Amino acid sequence: MTVTLRRYEGPQDLRAMQGLTQRVWSRASPHHVGDLAWGRFMFPVEDADWPIALWESGGHVVAWGWAQFPDDLRMQVDPGRPGLIEEVLDWFDDLADGGPREISPLDSEHEVRAALLRRGYLPADDDAPFFALHERDLDGLPEPVLPEGFTARAVRGEADLDRRVAVHRASWNSVRVTEGSYRVLMSAWPYRADLDWIAEAPDGRFAGSCLIWYDDVLRVGLIEPVGTDPDFRRRGVSRAVCLAALHALRDAGAERAVVGPRGDAAYPVPQALYRHLGFRPYARTRTHRLTP
Repeated sequence: MTVTLRRYEGPQDLRAMQGLTQRVWSRASPHHVGDLAWGRFMFPVEDADWPIALWESGGHVVAWGWAQFPDDLRMQVDPGRPGLIEEVLDWFDDLADGGPREISPLDSEHEVRAALLRRGYLPADDDAPFFALHERDLDGLPEPVLPEGFTARAVRGEADLDRRVAVHRASWNSVRVTEGSYRVLMSAWPYRADLDWIAEAPDGRFAGSCLIWYDDVLRVGLIEPVGTDPDFRRRGVSRAVCLAALHALRDAGAERAVVGPRGDAAYPVPQALYRHLGFRPYARTRTHRLTP
């Protein structure tokens, strides 16, 4: 069946990309429907207008490429159409126009890694930054324990928007997420306010947050992102708000949760948090670089 290539045109195309991601998801998959939504809508459109291409056949997306310049590519290809790997990489080469390129497939994506090696990409050293996928089932979750006077609860929509954005910005020391972008994010599939949790301090400030994206077909939730305001760190806030959100995820019908923190020794804290919560690693990224 003929495959056609076209450019991304709007949110309806993201949903089509998520359709492919959901259809082919497994423990060997690099993406979850939630990280596509977070990646596309966390910043205002003018700050996140990266080139995206879709390959379609029979009314379905069978591959997509997402170039986040200056030197990074996300991609997903239907395993039944491995030849499209080369087409996505050709598209990225054309966009790069001779510049440096970087791609970080999972170690389990053997066909993608082989294609990169054929094209002259060199694997990074083992101690270079990488992300480690972790998972846990939702049986036997510990109860969240918050500092005295703190509460954990789900976000209450527009009423909490300003404080929800403020805690993210403080946690990540970044102003790129805005109230406008988060409002758009809250309207995107599969965002659910009942899985967007915050820890509220006695003075009314949001001290920490944990957002979970739930794929109710696969019954798998993705944690993305988690953060704690620096004023409240080292008090168990992140652990407590994550556990509260995981309890809500289990109550929603999920069987498993996944998360992808940095796994290298230079950035140990998030990985230590998730392992303390019972998550265990099962895959990691392997960065490949092409430097002209």
